[in-house]
Amino acid sequence: MRRWRVKGKTIDVSPNDLVMGIVNVTPDSFSDGGRYDSVDRAVEHALALVADGAAIVDIGGESTRPGAQEIPVDLELSRVLPVVEGVRRRSEVLISIDTRKPEVAREALQAGADIVNDIEAARREGMAEVCAEFGCGLVAMHMQGEPATMQETPQYTDVVAEVRIFFEERYKSLTHAGVHPEQICWDPGIGFGKTLEHNLALVAHLEDIRVHNLPMLLALSRKRMISTILGSQERGFLPHGTAALSLYGRRHGAQIHRVHDVRECVECFRLVQAVESFE
Repeated sequence: MRRWRVKGKTIDVSPNDLVMGIVNVTPDSFSDGGRYDSVDRAVEHALALVADGAAIVDIGGESTRPGAQEIPVDLELSRVLPVVEGVRRRSEVLISIDTRKPEVAREALQAGADIVNDIEAARREGMAEVCAEFGCGLVAMHMQGEPATMQETPQYTDVVAEVRIFFEERYKSLTHAGVHPEQICWDPGIGFGKTLEHNLALVAHLEDIRVHNLPMLLALSRKRMISTILGSQERGFLPHGTAALSLYGRRHGAQIHRVHDVRECVECFRLVQAVESFE
């Protein structure tokens, strides 16, 4: 059993098929910016993802697409807090707040969020301490550079080894700050300061980057790598590509799958589970 401590609850993530549905409350996210930028639409979308099978909804108010600029704390809070509160009033689903700002994390956790999903892996001053205080789940992601410039010239000598070293360093730092090891979940950061070849190497070697046998989240949804491999211009409309790579990740080390198209991913997992029951 692989466990994840999430705000007083212990989640069994060993089945490898926990789906996290994405709720972008932003005007400028790469594939769905502006679609859910009102509180009512965002809450209804989150609940629809739960109905489709999402075990977690991930609410984000700041775009981190390549080239994106950081927004002020107050603006991010104004976008996400009403949505966190609205979802919590109507559902017991696990809520993740997608933020790198400790101020936003604190208020979202107070409003009912259970998980902090941080593209900076809690490197910003105060974030690790907030996570330790609330005992929330923490998704610690690897990123080379910053969203504004990360895709300009990503370079590694050995991307698999370097991401593992990064996770080892974060483990030491986070636990030193009081975060319990079982609160931590790793995310290799597909598309965050990485070329197509870097991304593919990481997906192929998920177990090689896992540190201390902690859970692994894979966020492949609508990534440019899918349309590049398939030679398609329909970057935001290839749910079968996300599902196919998520299935690979499920069999090779990922327990949690962050996706836009929850139903397609859940149904693919169910089909494979049916076959696996006869193995």
